[in-house]
Order: sequence, then C-alpha cells, then structure tokens
Amino acid sequence: MVEVDRATPDPQNGRSRFGLPEPVPGPEPMAANLILEVHMPAYLLLLAALLSRLLPHAGWFNFTAVGGALLYFGARRNWREMLAPLAALMATDYFLTVYTYHYAFAWQSYLPTWAWYVAAMALGQILLRAKTSVTRVAAGSLLGPTSFFVLSNYAAWATMGMYPHSLGGLATCYIAGLPFYRNDLISTAIVAGLAFGVPVLVRRYARVGLPSAA
Repeated sequence: MVEVDRATPDPQNGRSRFGLPEPVPGPEPMAANLILEVHMPAYLLLLAALLSRLLPHAGWFNFTAVGGALLYFGARRNWREMLAPLAALMATDYFLTVYTYHYAFAWQSYLPTWAWYVAAMALGQILLRAKTSVTRVAAGSLLGPTSFFVLSNYAAWATMGMYPHSLGGLATCYIAGLPFYRNDLISTAIVAGLAFGVPVLVRRYARVGLPSAA
C-alpha cells in the first residue's frame, strides 16, 4: 500500500492530492500589527484625551492628551469618523464649564476651540496619513499647540474683555498664556511621539524576531 502525502499540492489546481484546498496562510505578524495600529488605538487615545481633561490636574493646565490624540486620529481614521471626537470634546467642554467651573455656558465663546479641534485632525490627515516620519511628527507636535495658542489667546483678547483692546493688551494676553502653551507643547510631543513611535518599534522588533526563510 502506497502512502499518499496529503500536504503535497497539485501544481495545476493548487489542491492537495485528496482534492482538499490548500490552507490559506494566516496574516504576517507585521500585517496584524498594522491592523491593530490603525483601528482601536485611535479611539483608545481619544478616551485617554477625554480623561486627561476630566481628571484633576491643577497647576498643569493644558497638559492633556488632546493635541496628540487629535493628530493621531486625523492620521489614522477617515474624515467621516472625525465627528466622534469633535462631539465628545464639545460635550466635555460643556461639562467642565457648567459642572466643574460653574460658569454659564456660552457656545459662541467655544467656536474657536471647536474649529481648532477640526483643524488639528485635518493637520494629522494632511501631514501624517500618507507618510509618517520623525520630522513630520515633530512638525505636527509644534504646529498643533502653536496654532491653538495663537487662536485661543487672540479670541480671549478679542471677546472676553479681560485685556485692553490694544497691542499692549494683546501682548499681555499672549504672555499670560505662555505656561499653557508650554504644557500643551510638552504633552502633545509626548503623546504623539508615543502614539506614532511605539507601533514602529513593535513592527521593527517583530521583523527582527521573524525566522529567516530556509
């Protein structure tokens, strides 16, 4: 009796000698890592951004995961999904204003902030979706907080009446915002660096650990 090797494929139809289809290879480790990188982390990072705003952090204003999370979300998700982080952050603004700071909520005052949320995700989409590099991540980490610093402080100077409507008042407003800007820069650089850098390191070590082909 001749023993037939089930694993030997028929070169003409790609099936085994018993007529069974050849097993389809599973995804490569790097492909699996890429799937994990693209899908869930963007939403998990968004959750971390919301918690970083809601948890007490007195003395560390603007030291949150918001900037880095929005850059990453814009780079890894499509335009339609950007409504989710926008709505979540708008709800957080309302909650903090009314229930934490006990102020009346004037939605008009938040329009510049809400516009920046969209702009930060657009920046991630434009700058980091097609290609991710150290230079691009560094540029996004600088442009995001800087644009928010310029926009938010100008809006505060123009609408809130806290500073004289003069060049001197505008300069005073920007100087007062420097500690917030510093914290935003540091936190955005840390979060974006980890969000974009860790998956690259994981893929690199996975590639090194793969057995070489015989």
